[in-house]
This record gives sequence, C-alpha cells and structure tokens, in this order.
Amino acid sequence: MTIDKKSSKKDVIRQKMLEQHHEAKIVRKIVLIISTIILLLIILIGGGGFLYIQSALKPVDADTKMHKTVDIPMGSSVTGIGERLEKSGIIKNAKVFKYYVKFKNEGGFMAGKYQLSPSMDVPEIVNRLKTGKVLAEASFKITIPEGKQLKEIAGIMAKATHQNEADVFNKLNDKQYIKSLMIKYPDILTEEILHSTVKYPLEGYLYPATYPFYKPNPSVEEMVTAMLDKTRTVLSDYTEKSKEKKLSIHQLLTMSSLVEEEATGKADRKTIASVFYNRLKQGMPLQTDPTVLYAEGKHKEKVYYKDLQVDSPYNTYKNTGLPPGPISNSGRISIEAALEPNQTDYYYFLATADGSVIFTKTLAEHNQKKAQYISDKK
Repeated sequence: MTIDKKSSKKDVIRQKMLEQHHEAKIVRKIVLIISTIILLLIILIGGGGFLYIQSALKPVDADTKMHKTVDIPMGSSVTGIGERLEKSGIIKNAKVFKYYVKFKNEGGFMAGKYQLSPSMDVPEIVNRLKTGKVLAEASFKITIPEGKQLKEIAGIMAKATHQNEADVFNKLNDKQYIKSLMIKYPDILTEEILHSTVKYPLEGYLYPATYPFYKPNPSVEEMVTAMLDKTRTVLSDYTEKSKEKKLSIHQLLTMSSLVEEEATGKADRKTIASVFYNRLKQGMPLQTDPTVLYAEGKHKEKVYYKDLQVDSPYNTYKNTGLPPGPISNSGRISIEAALEPNQTDYYYFLATADGSVIFTKTLAEHNQKKAQYISDKK
C-alpha cells in the first residue's frame, strides 16, 4: 500500500512536469511568433517610411512646365519655408523638406521672390534658395549696423523711407503696437521687455542686417516685422545653449549688447564676456562705461567721474547684476560670446588708443595698466 502511494505521487509529479514543459513550449512558440510579427512590422514600417521619404523628395509633377512665384520673407525659418513651398504646391511634404535640410546641414537661404516649379525635386529647390536665384531684384534695401541703439535705428528707418524720425521712434515705443508684436512673437518678446525699469521695449531686438524689400518705402510695421523675423531665426540657433546657460532671451540680448558695445576690432569678445561673468559670480558691479552713457542718453568719447553718478538702473557702476535690458543691438559674434565665454580669471579690462584690449586679474594690475596706457583719466 505504501509503495502504491509513492508510485502515485511520482506519477503526479511527472505528469505536472510534463504539463509545465508543454506549457513552456507553447509560451516559447507564442513569444517567437510575436517577435517575428514585430520584426516584420518594423521592417515594413521602416521600408515604407524610406519609400515615403524618397517619394516626398521627388517632384510633385515631373512633367509640368508650370512655374509659380513663391515669396520667401526675410528671416523665414526652415519650417516656415517648407510650409510655404507645400502650400504653393512646389513640394509634397514640409516636414520631409525640413528634415532633409537639417540632415544635409543646409542653410543660408536667401529671402526674395522665386520662380519655382512642381517639376523640381527638393535638392534643386534647396540649391535655388541657397544661391538666391530670385524672380526680381529688391526695389528697396535698408541696412542696420551692429551696435546701434533704438533711437539710431529709428533715424536710419526714417531717413531711408522719408518719414519723420520722431514719428518712427514713437511708433517703435507705442504700447499697443508693442503688445501686438508680443502676441506675434511670444518666443522672443516676453513680459521682461515691459518691466518698468526697461527704457525702450524693443531695444536690442532689431537684428543688425541688410533687409531687402520688393516695394519702395515699406512701412515701419513691415520693416520691424522683417527685423524681428530675422532676430527669431538667429536666436533659434541658440535655444539649447541659452537653456544650458540658464539665460532668458532678454538676458542673452542684454549680455551680448554689453559685449557688442565694449568690443573693438581687435578685442576678443569671448574674453570680454568672461570678465562680465566673473564679476557677476563675485557679486561685483560690471562697471561698463557704455551703460552709463546709455543711462544718460548721450554719445561721448570719454566718460568722466561725474557721469558715473547718474541715477539710473542702467548704471552698472552703482548697481550690481545685468542692466534692465539691452543697450544696443548685437550680432552673432557677440551673442555667441555671451553664450560661450572663455574660461579666465580676469576681472578687469581696458581699451588702449590703438583699439587693443588689455585684461587683468586684480585692481592693482588694472590701475597700473591704466596709468601706463590711458593718459587722460576719468
């Protein structure tokens, strides 16, 4: 009787093991089938995606002889250009155009009115946009140099379009107009520009460049739109670096304007930026003369001790930290210097008569160089 019970238990255990083995075999088959299906789906989707991209890069209609006029505004982003081309029926897919441009590291597209055809493939269209083969020459151009303040830019705009300078400047500072621009450009024009200590909201935001227009005497609004479009395009290249540096757009343009105003032709802008950052880290006032002149609303060859007493939040001799906002516009070189300063232990610099800039670590060294190179002291 005992032997039978033991045999019975062994049979039960053996049976269970056989069942478990059978179940495991079934599970392995199911896993294999599912894995095979997933792999096939990946291959099909990948292959389909590849074919789709290949098709999207080809002409919309290879046999057509039709041409269309496509206007690419100044400062257009790759996304914006792709959307215009798709809307005009020149390309099949704006997103594929965008990724093609990024993958090929293309850029430098030129604004203007282009004669494009649906018979062109994407590489040919990209080449046209790079070489600037436009339909017509611009009938009007305006150049905004680097380091210009809003008042100066208003003067350039007024002179070029035969308008009253005061009217142009007032328009650039009109509150309702500023708010409408903030709605249109929320990514670059933030509430920071409306702070009570900011002198002029658009200061530093009108990018220095040459702007072509295809009709004579464009309006102030049209010129500002072109400039802000360009600012947005330029700053979009530095979005990630700005985040890494923990700088808002307003702070970035403020720092880059200080670099722009202090730089000379021989100056290392990244080292100038390093001095500003080193002083900020130590809680030292930036003590940069251009902010004093901006506070006074004057242009001078020299800054005197009495100037340093001006009561203004822009006076970086009396206040620590960055000034409330930019004190001029700035180009790419100064923007990049503000984002990627050299790593130094300099806290002072001064410009000599020949345009060279001398950097020093201590106040004693600075005063020594100042006595040596600057005969007419403040």
